[in-house]
Amino acid sequence: MEVKQMVSVIAGELQIAPGQVERTIALLDEGSTVPFIARYRKEATGMLDENQIRSIQERVQYLRQLEERKKEVIRLIAEQEKLTDELEEQIRSATRLQQVEDLYRPFRQKRRTRATIAKEKGLDPLAQFMLTARKGNLLEEAAKYIDPEKGVASVEEAVQGASDIVAEQVADDPGVRSWVRDYTMKRAVLSTVKKEDEPSGKNVYEMYYEYSEQVGQMAPHRILAVNRAEREGILRVKLELDPAPILQHLERKWIRRDSIAAEQLRAVLEDSYKRLIAPAVEREVRGLLTEKAEEQAIHIFSENLRQLLLQAPLKNRVVLALDPAFRTGCKSAVIDETGKLLEVAVVYPTPPQNKIAEAKRILSSLIEKYGVQIIAIGNGTASRETEQFVVDMIKEIKRDLSYIIVNEAGASVYSASKLAGEEFPDLDVAERSAVSIGRRLQDPLAELVKIDPKSIGVGQYQHDVSQSKLSDSLQFVVESVVNYVGVDVNTASPSLLQYVSGISKQVAKNIVARREELGKYTSRSQLKEVPRLGAKTYEQCIGFLRIIDGENPLDSTPIHPESYQSVAELLKELGIRPEEIGSEQSRVKFKEVNIKEMAQKLNVGEPTLQDIVASLLRPGRDPREELNKPLLKKDVLDISDLAKGMELQGTVRNVVDFGAFVDIGLKNDGLVHISQLSRRFVKHPLDVVSVGEIVTVWVKDIDERKGRVGLTMLAPEE
Repeated sequence: MEVKQMVSVIAGELQIAPGQVERTIALLDEGSTVPFIARYRKEATGMLDENQIRSIQERVQYLRQLEERKKEVIRLIAEQEKLTDELEEQIRSATRLQQVEDLYRPFRQKRRTRATIAKEKGLDPLAQFMLTARKGNLLEEAAKYIDPEKGVASVEEAVQGASDIVAEQVADDPGVRSWVRDYTMKRAVLSTVKKEDEPSGKNVYEMYYEYSEQVGQMAPHRILAVNRAEREGILRVKLELDPAPILQHLERKWIRRDSIAAEQLRAVLEDSYKRLIAPAVEREVRGLLTEKAEEQAIHIFSENLRQLLLQAPLKNRVVLALDPAFRTGCKSAVIDETGKLLEVAVVYPTPPQNKIAEAKRILSSLIEKYGVQIIAIGNGTASRETEQFVVDMIKEIKRDLSYIIVNEAGASVYSASKLAGEEFPDLDVAERSAVSIGRRLQDPLAELVKIDPKSIGVGQYQHDVSQSKLSDSLQFVVESVVNYVGVDVNTASPSLLQYVSGISKQVAKNIVARREELGKYTSRSQLKEVPRLGAKTYEQCIGFLRIIDGENPLDSTPIHPESYQSVAELLKELGIRPEEIGSEQSRVKFKEVNIKEMAQKLNVGEPTLQDIVASLLRPGRDPREELNKPLLKKDVLDISDLAKGMELQGTVRNVVDFGAFVDIGLKNDGLVHISQLSRRFVKHPLDVVSVGEIVTVWVKDIDERKGRVGLTMLAPEE
């Protein structure tokens, strides 16, 4: 596919101008990253956002792979000397890989089938006679092919062999396969029945023990649930479909009105559909359903991860972090305002030890010694018992002290990793986990990038989707968030730096190594001296790296050095000295700038100037600080404390297809069903709530036996 044709296809699909697509492809091909293009090449792309640019990137990759496959298929068919001009044109004009594979199917090298065996017996001419003859007699014609030496002992065997050839020819026909696939997607019903009892005894899949739903109506999470239960041997799954309309369609296409073999061909078509087409199409349809469900699950996981990474940091607070446990004790770690570990300890405030007095004495001493302001409690095993202990301790301490339950998903993965071992070689795994819990409260982004995103636990059925697609999507989200927030190059870890546009793992390590050897960076230009950080990498990364309190105040902003000259001219026009940036006087002048007129005067693009002015209005701004701060607590809540209609505040922990899970301070998060999110129609919960959001909820249902609470966000009507 030529570039011009590719541009036209993508522009049509994404509903954007061909010029935007063409220029974006050129930037991608020259090695520019998606975050860089989205932020610093807005004039070239016409203000395309990251998602649009990534869509172009993915479609270019797909179409180029499609083009390679087309060339391969044309070559393979040509080698068989069966390539016609018409077939070649059909292959070249295909826009989807499935179309190419359907066209190639009749020519694909197959294992020995009933049809290939029949062809070896010389029965192919009889098969074509069966399809095309208008005169003669099929049985008399078949008698000509009796040859015991070839394995054809009777007329019946000859007709059966020819029938097998026709059945495979019908099944391999691209038009037939496409039509039946589309019809099945529209009309089939997926049904399930229980095959085996669930080993856990929890009956997680109970609603699917006898279940049916039209294929086109199935919600993505139900598709993945059925797939998992089928894999676990709990359900038997099949597609149900009335074959009559399909057989009628096949008859119209394959049986001539004056055919002498119409009766035999009807039987052949029925055999072809039931034996060859239906099983293959059922696999394909199930695959398409799974692909669609995976895309949705990955989308939800990605959106949840984005919101989790963007949670507001609790800066400038000394934190006492607790990783609860029963038998092995509660590991504690005191973290200073910068995330530096000050001291660790182990206490036993929960069963079976119940050394409550000793635990209070040790932790109270740490709180006083370091001026602890917040206690962070991991939400794993023994979390609620530890929470009750902390509440009782806070009541006895004469100082302003709050606590918060921190989602520790992935902390254990990090603490056992090579990275954690390098950071804290003298700590055991649980102590490292406590440090991670405290740090993810202070700066969620900086800490969570150290953990495989799949282990963070903010999705649904993440283990049931394509792991490579999931990893690619989550990697994109992490890169997007890191570059959106920006990175302080003098405090960032290699784990964080490696997600900055253009920076590899090795370059990230080199940046930190030079910082540790020569001291803090004082200007962005010093990064040019980092080994393996060449001119292209510098161009891609430098706008996302910040030098706080450096030689040039612009180095603490998202303004790219390539625009520094334009900034100097802007400051001169406004009569502002560089050291005045950030003052109230300068902010007033920046707000009065006429972007259109100034852009023309400075010979700079309007989008670029708009970003420059926004950056100068609030230099050093962390965009996360405008979001909800974590919900701090002073007292504990038990399910027995709840009553229907009670109003509570909670934090959204996870968003899934059917609703949102909200932490209201209980052992298990409460569920706000999609129907309880708003009085208006809600297409998807992500349209209403996001991970980390603080929401007001009311108790709707309480099931103390199962420990479940149903919540609603619909305020009670007066």
